[in-house]
Amino acid sequence: MRKCALVTGGSRGIGRAVAVTLAADLGLHILINYASNDSAAEETKKQIEEVGGTAELLKFQVQDHAEVEKTLSDWLANNKESKVEVLVNNAGITRDNLMVFMEEKDFDDVVQTSLKGMYNVTRHLLQHFVRNRAGRIINMASLSGLKGVPGQVNYSAAKGGMIAATKALSQELAKRKITVNAVAPGFITSDMTQDLNEDELKKLVPMNRFGSAQEVADLVSFLASPKASYITGEVININGGLYS
Repeated sequence: MRKCALVTGGSRGIGRAVAVTLAADLGLHILINYASNDSAAEETKKQIEEVGGTAELLKFQVQDHAEVEKTLSDWLANNKESKVEVLVNNAGITRDNLMVFMEEKDFDDVVQTSLKGMYNVTRHLLQHFVRNRAGRIINMASLSGLKGVPGQVNYSAAKGGMIAATKALSQELAKRKITVNAVAPGFITSDMTQDLNEDELKKLVPMNRFGSAQEVADLVSFLASPKASYITGEVININGGLYS
């Protein structure tokens, strides 16, 4: 039985680092979900193969319920000798603005991608997890979802909802030996933070630096491993001491 991990938003940044690390550390076959960037997704697959792992691409929009259902149903039907043991709900976007200027579409798009996307993908795989009586669900939250960040009402709402959902779902699934945890990164050097003034913002961080995508991936890898079998319903901050 081939053991697999599905990483949503796995083509770049934190998602790519998570995908490569899960392959290298745990020997999982990686399902790389992505929305549009074919070349970036292929690069993630290449990096996984370079560390001796295996991977395939699953292109779908996490916020589109019907698309998620069809893609995952087809994959499960065609891969009966595989089981998804790890799900990392990493897909997310930002549309930052002060709320007084925020358009409805910018609010909806952010919430639909992070929060509804988490529901769509997790909901479809739950019966698979429950039937196997095993699984790791790891939700990529954010500092924004814990303390709130001005100019990110939409993103804070999406990630805050993800944190609350993590805590509730963990209680539903604990008896089935399925753990559900959230990781809440602070400032991490990635595509999502490339427009920020790192020199100024790192002064807010007690460690005086941004974190790396690899550091986040190492935490996710731990939570996905047998070593974390008694940890569930937790939100683990990884922010250099900025907020905890």
